[in-house]
Amino acid sequence: MSKIARRKFIQLSAVAVAGALASPGRRAYAQDLPHLAEDDPMATAMKYTHDASTVDPASRVNPAAEQTCDNCALIQGGDGDEWRPCQIFPGKLVNANGWCSVWAPKV
Repeated sequence: MSKIARRKFIQLSAVAVAGALASPGRRAYAQDLPHLAEDDPMATAMKYTHDASTVDPASRVNPAAEQTCDNCALIQGGDGDEWRPCQIFPGKLVNANGWCSVWAPKV
């Protein structure tokens, strides 16, 4: 059985609840979505930043040489786009050069 830290479990649960409560009333297109602000409460909880180079590598839970939203398994949209949707922040676009604490490597 996988060992998940309690704090990480609570964070991921909050994301799941937020996604479940999102209103599916209208189909959203990436160009219609607002950019995620770094001071957004969800972004703050997930330690999101628009520039991954500002994050101390020692503070990252997942060790990897380079971690950005662009090489995260949770990002969506077209490769090469500067701002793309992310499964963690429904209804918002994240910067491809950004980073958050939920970063997971693409497999």
